[in-house]
Amino acid sequence: MAKKNSRGPRGARKRGQHKPAKPASKARRSFTLANLQPPAGSRKKKVRVGRGMGSKLGRTAGAGNKGQKSRRGYSRRRGFEGGQMPLHRRMPKRGFHNPFGVTYEVVNLAELNVFPAGETVTPELLRAHGFVRRATDPVKVLGDGQLTTKLAIHAQAFSASAKEKITKAGGTFEVVA
Repeated sequence: MAKKNSRGPRGARKRGQHKPAKPASKARRSFTLANLQPPAGSRKKKVRVGRGMGSKLGRTAGAGNKGQKSRRGYSRRRGFEGGQMPLHRRMPKRGFHNPFGVTYEVVNLAELNVFPAGETVTPELLRAHGFVRRATDPVKVLGDGQLTTKLAIHAQAFSASAKEKITKAGGTFEVVA
C-alpha cells in the first residue's frame, strides 16, 4: 500500500499556514508615462449582480429568497410594519395645537439697561445686540427687573408691569404692528 503524500497539493504548508512573505526587491522601479498604473487596491471592479453562479451573485442576486423584499423596485414606506398597525398610529393623540397661537421673543426690562439713556430700542436693534434670536417672531417686553435708564422702547407687545416701569423710569413705549 502506497503512503499518502503528507505535503498536500500546495507544497510543505499545512492547513491554516500562510505563504511565506516574498522578500522585497532591491531595485526601485522608475516611473514613466509608459508604465504608470494606479496603486494596488485603489481601483475595484464593479459587481455585476445576477450574471450567473460563477459571479457568486447569480440566481437570487443577493436579495435572499422570495417575498416582497426580494422583488425589483421594492421600497418600504417610512413607518411600515408589514401591514400591522404602525407604532405612530397605535399611540394615542394628546393635547392641542393652536394654529392661531403666537409665540413671542421675550425680553425683560433688566436686560435693556445696557442701552444708553435716550436711545430708541427697536426689535431690529434687539436682534443686532443678540437679545432676540429669530427676526421673524414678534417681540414682547416683560417687566422682570428694574429699568434704570430713560428709553423709548418699540415692540409688538408689552406686559402691564413693563408699561408701568417704563413710564416710572421716564421712558416711553410704543406698540409696533
